[in-house]
Formats: sequence, structure tokens, C-alpha cells
Amino acid sequence: MTIDAKTFWRCLAERAIGATVVTVDGRDGPAGFLGLSAAHVSAEPPTLLVSIDRRTSACAEVIKRGRFAVNFLPADARAIADAFGGRSGIKGAARFALGEWTTLVSGAPVLRTALAAFDCQVSEVIDRGQVAIVLGLVVAATSRGEGEPLILFRGATRG
Repeated sequence: MTIDAKTFWRCLAERAIGATVVTVDGRDGPAGFLGLSAAHVSAEPPTLLVSIDRRTSACAEVIKRGRFAVNFLPADARAIADAFGGRSGIKGAARFALGEWTTLVSGAPVLRTALAAFDCQVSEVIDRGQVAIVLGLVVAATSRGEGEPLILFRGATRG
């Protein structure tokens, strides 16, 4: 027995999660998306996972380039979350005009004001339904050590 996708998403929305933006230095410029599933896998070796909808342009870029960054958004980054979540009408590389971006090791964009950011090298891709579950070995990380997170809850951001 399975449930329908609408019920699945409605129930998942009852869990508050920290807002993340997953980025990649794409061949045609930077790309990214609002990540709802960034999670740690292991501390030894340091590994994260992200689930990426295969329909997003960033998915193909992450897999081709073999790298990505995960940015934990601060409470004042609602406009960035809306842009990368497709709610603002801003598309493509224009989303990176919001905020200041830098890089660590891989070249993937890292938000300077992120609470923390992880630079990852793709170590494995698992296909599951319409998503690619991407495991990334963390090659660099940075943390501000202060600030409050932007939270996603019931489909809205709260800071």
C-alpha cells in the first residue's frame, strides 16, 4: 500500500527544516536550488547527501561537474530562499545577484552570510524515482558561529 504524492508532501511539510541552497558552478554559469533534503551521512569520512529532482537544471550540472555546495541560510535570507525555490520569478544565474557569493575549494558558489557552508565532491549518485540522491564527500566547510536559521515549515519560510 502506498500514499499519493499530495498526501506525502502535506505530511512532510509538518516537519520544520533549516533552509538550504545547493549550488554548483555550471558550465553556463552558477546554478542552484532550494534544498529540502540536505542531511549529514557520516563524520568519518565527512559526507552529506542531497536529493535533487532530475527535472531541475542543477541536477545535471551537479552530476556532470562532480561537485556542489550546501549553504545553510540565515534568517534574513528569505529573498534568496524564495528565488532559489522558484517563488520570486527570478531564474537562472540572476538569482546569484541576491547576496554576496564566494567559493571554497570546488568552485561551487558559497553564500558569504551562510550560517555554514559545505563544499562537496560527488562520491555516489543513487537513482530513486524522479530524484537523484547525491552523496558528497565534504572537502571544505566554513561556519559563522552566530546567527539564527531560516526555517521552512508548512511551505513557508520563517526567520
